[in-house]
Amino acid sequence: MRKIFVKTKNVKNFSGIINNLIDKSISTPKMGLIYGAPGLGKSHTAIWWATKNNALYVRAQHKMNTKWLLKEILSEIGEDIKGNISTLSNQCKMRLKLNPHVLIVDEIDYLLESENTIEVLRDIHDNVGIPVVLIGMQNSKNKLGKYQHLYDRLSEILEFQPFSKEDVDIIVDELSEVKITEEAKQIIFENTNRFRQLIKDISLLENLAKTNGLNKIDVKQVKGLKIGQ
Repeated sequence: MRKIFVKTKNVKNFSGIINNLIDKSISTPKMGLIYGAPGLGKSHTAIWWATKNNALYVRAQHKMNTKWLLKEILSEIGEDIKGNISTLSNQCKMRLKLNPHVLIVDEIDYLLESENTIEVLRDIHDNVGIPVVLIGMQNSKNKLGKYQHLYDRLSEILEFQPFSKEDVDIIVDELSEVKITEEAKQIIFENTNRFRQLIKDISLLENLAKTNGLNKIDVKQVKGLKIGQ
């Protein structure tokens, strides 16, 4: 399987809304939300964009509190600072004012049970003026609604959509090292709509081709296989 990053429609929309946030005027909020069902490539896309654009990427974790979050952000900046929440918050804001970066916080759902923790991100945004992008599951938009002062700052919202037939074709064509016919790709599309599933499907078909000495995969090979499982 080829090790390349595939730019689906979701990826292009992801890049678009972050560029929109970057280009907004000082008086316009620069917070964004990207959400959607699991398996559509949200985290994969966020890591790719952060790496490509020198952004800060932090993945929230179960039971993460305010201090832990601030330390993770500072670690991404390249600082290992000890102290209380106030000290860490001030250092974080100072460092980002001196050297601004887009801040991407993934798995935001883990932070939505604590108003104090989610407030840290609003505080950084308001004080520093950098784009802050939140990434969450399909219910995160509704969950964020109870924090009205933060929700009002979301000037860009994107829901990741299930892959279209065009997306599936692009993913298969660009990643698979064995040719897969149009008819076979149609079966894949009808049975698979998660990125991780597509990777499994492509790997399964590549192994089948290699084992049987095939230079392409068509409907005959795909039928009967556990596509999309």
